[in-house]
Amino acid sequence: MRRDELLDAAEELLCDQGSAALTLSAVADRAGVSKGGLLYHYGSKEALIKGMVERLIEDFDQLMAAQPGETYTERYLGATLASVRSGRLRRWAVVTGASGNLFLLAPLRDAMTRWHREELEEEPDPVASQIVRLTCEGLWDVASHGPELNTEDDLQALETRLKTLLRSPS
Repeated sequence: MRRDELLDAAEELLCDQGSAALTLSAVADRAGVSKGGLLYHYGSKEALIKGMVERLIEDFDQLMAAQPGETYTERYLGATLASVRSGRLRRWAVVTGASGNLFLLAPLRDAMTRWHREELEEEPDPVASQIVRLTCEGLWDVASHGPELNTEDDLQALETRLKTLLRSPS
């Protein structure tokens, strides 16, 4: 069993049943491994959540780096929409799992600060860029709780409007 498969099982459990259901036994059952097999890779629930947080940050950074766009905010928007379209809404699951432990949330808070402050002053219109970045957060939240609420046409229209906002003179 690979670490990513264990993290996937934990995220699925969180998305399906919430943080109260996140136990090592439940994750092992969901992954189809023994609890000992899970403990070999993640010695505690906190270590498992830490692994989810670290993977979330790394995956989103890689997704942003792969996006086309002239500005950081365009790449942030592209990465957000790619995540929503793929149905892989890890952020909500990870936050749900870590919400009871401020220590485990600290790396995610640091990443969010970086994602929302990175290159902001270099943007052509920093306020428009901040509006787009905050809109992305709202989209994550809505898509996490009701993935069927936005059709592909809705996402296309939102993307077009947000890109227009970024290119409008201030």
